[in-house]
Amino acid sequence: MDTGSHLLFGITLAGLATLQPEVAHDPLLLQAVLAATVAGSHAPDLDTIARLKGYAVYLRHHRGITHSLPALLVWPALLSALAAAVFGTWDHYALLYGWAAIAVILHVGLDLLNAYGVQCLRPFSSRWLHLDILPLTDPFLLALHGGGALLWVAGAANPEMWMAAVYGASFTYVMARWLHKRILLRRLTGYAKDLLGAAGPLQLVPGLTWRSWQFAAETEHSFHSGTVRGSRIVLKDTYVKDRTHPVVEAAMAAEGVRAFLDFAQSSHVSWDSHGEGYVVKWREVRFWHEHKLPFGIDVTLDREMKVLSEQLGWTKKAWEPPYV
Repeated sequence: MDTGSHLLFGITLAGLATLQPEVAHDPLLLQAVLAATVAGSHAPDLDTIARLKGYAVYLRHHRGITHSLPALLVWPALLSALAAAVFGTWDHYALLYGWAAIAVILHVGLDLLNAYGVQCLRPFSSRWLHLDILPLTDPFLLALHGGGALLWVAGAANPEMWMAAVYGASFTYVMARWLHKRILLRRLTGYAKDLLGAAGPLQLVPGLTWRSWQFAAETEHSFHSGTVRGSRIVLKDTYVKDRTHPVVEAAMAAEGVRAFLDFAQSSHVSWDSHGEGYVVKWREVRFWHEHKLPFGIDVTLDREMKVLSEQLGWTKKAWEPPYV
């Protein structure tokens, strides 16, 4: 999820921690728990510093080792120790560790629910996992947790019960979206098989509401993109798979291409020649928008098929769909 949502979940987690009497009745301990949960809710995304070395490095490492299985143990240990040292609450280190661990696990879990995905099984597997249930920013969860945080700050009575209700509603909402996605996927599988002859991967990307989804389907010779609005399935575009060409193989020498192909689930490649050489384009079909494929890499080569330049990343605005 986005940074703001992660931090908001960290705040409401601290509110939920007041279910424990020792937290509810000790203001200093509550501050330590708040520091641990807010930091834990954001810590895995410290890997964004990799962007300073270029987008290819960022793509290769973001949501990787900092979201891995060992990280689920290391982050809480570091953050709870820091909180205990700052607030002088070493006697409650185990409690701080527990809530910091919940915050880190929740962060990784929320990223797993997103279409972008996460490499959460490292070091045993570098596979990108994504459940395609929630958009990057979910308006319902944002409003729910924002409301809960405001009630807590405003001094509402029994904040622990409010926060328990917030997390209960959040779990119910996520499960409802998961069930809805399963139903849609079943319908789309039949649609893709009957009308498109698709037997390959079928990818769903959630929109801001659960009535709004987009999909990508793959056949032997092409990719197809479309939308699901309520009960209506609409096919939008078809991208024919180009025949292999030596220039495509030459372009794969670019560092960004290897990083992109390690990440992409439905990769479409095309190439074109111009007066001074060639341009090879790889695109992630899952993340289409307005009949365009805004996420991918362009590699420019000369007539001797030597890589001259590469450009990796997004060509859409941050507020435009898809919200991944």
